[in-house]
Amino acid sequence: MNRSVLERLDSFPYRHRVVDVMTSPVLMLRPEETLAEASALMVERGVSSVLVADTPETLSVPLGIVTERDVLRQLTEAGPSALERPLSQVMCSPVASVGDDAFVYLALGRMDRLGIRHLVVADDQGRAVGILSARQLLRQRAGTALALGDRVAVAKTPADLAEALRSLPRLAEALLAEQVAPRDIAAVISGVMQDMTGRAAFLAEDSMRATGWPEAPAAWCVLILGSAGRGESLLAPDQDNAIIHAGKPVDDPWYAEAGRRIADTLHLAGIPYCKGGVMASNGEWRHDETGWRRVVDGWGNRPIGENLLNVDIFFDFQAVAGDQDLASLLRAYALNRVGKSPGFLRNLSLNLREMRPPLGFFGDLQTVDGRVDLKIGGLLPLVAAARLLSLRSGNPSTATPDRLEGAVAAGLITEADASDLAGAHRILVRYVLEQQIIDLVEGKPPSTKVDATRLTRPQRRLLRDVLRRIGHLPEMIQDALAV
Repeated sequence: MNRSVLERLDSFPYRHRVVDVMTSPVLMLRPEETLAEASALMVERGVSSVLVADTPETLSVPLGIVTERDVLRQLTEAGPSALERPLSQVMCSPVASVGDDAFVYLALGRMDRLGIRHLVVADDQGRAVGILSARQLLRQRAGTALALGDRVAVAKTPADLAEALRSLPRLAEALLAEQVAPRDIAAVISGVMQDMTGRAAFLAEDSMRATGWPEAPAAWCVLILGSAGRGESLLAPDQDNAIIHAGKPVDDPWYAEAGRRIADTLHLAGIPYCKGGVMASNGEWRHDETGWRRVVDGWGNRPIGENLLNVDIFFDFQAVAGDQDLASLLRAYALNRVGKSPGFLRNLSLNLREMRPPLGFFGDLQTVDGRVDLKIGGLLPLVAAARLLSLRSGNPSTATPDRLEGAVAAGLITEADASDLAGAHRILVRYVLEQQIIDLVEGKPPSTKVDATRLTRPQRRLLRDVLRRIGHLPEMIQDALAV
């Protein structure tokens, strides 16, 4: 597929997190300290900025930032006397920041939009843990897609979100062409899905305020579930989201309205409503803390039917907006409760026997209209097995490879088995992603069904081996549960 030079992008920003390239530890000075002291410190440490904070020793949220450019500007305007000025008078404020686990591409887009050369890097508690400067990123080639993540962050309408979503297939194609690991591409796609859901929550609350609704009755948190929560989304997304809040049952109408607006915004942006109703607009997926605990208890007490299906969605959740402490407490409770329910885990493992790999009696690929579905009998049982192992061990990880590593650490499976399954996951994700890109280019809706005729003979042989390996998962999981 022909692409212009601007569309050919460096894969580095999509393979690396901000934490990989930031400068750390941060340098902080108090507001009363002088520009001369800041300049001396920058020269001594060989950096281009210092942060200003009331309590620098605690890595507190900075009040401002002073860069080498600020020093030069002050000297130009006021001469040497400027060096005696307190930092409170010369610092730039407020300080733009980015999360330490964000991909570099998001930071690049944010710097470009704001016209700045430095970003504070914050951990999940909002503490400054590093600095990212334009100088560190000069070796990155900028392309039109680099601002994708930041476009989501400033979107004002569903149309703005839709524009970002439309660029994902082209981005995925470019990353595959540059031999970026399929898992990393899926993580980028998932990151966009998470950001879009979080932004939809912001827009929902903002629009409610504008139409006369009061502020939220209590703290609340929006969760994204399923593949996007695992960091394994591909190019055929739908909505899977939920809400947990600290309010009372009487407050539900507010959260119901927020859930409805979130779902409508995402649908208009191109992420369709979930056919199974797994959305915060549905009361089944919207509860206060006590309500969610009752739901989890119900799953543990009645491990049958739809309860088991809901687990497949729920336990992959990630918080994308609001009070993340609510999500953390819910995860801890759910892992503890369900992990202590042998009947639940046993019934959950029985589901694996129903997920048969698409192989015929003689081991040939079973196709419909020339295509083999690599989700139903491939990705789905593999992901479910990894999830079950994480529940058995109490591992809070959500990504499939991380869950497999945790199962090895817990003594549930061997390192060789984990390596084989992680490799199988990688191969299946690649084949599906490649097919989705081809289908989108040809104007076809993307799915998890791969055209077997486009696979080379070695690829078909490898795929058969992978699917045979997945066919043995029920026995492996049965042994793991007996440990």
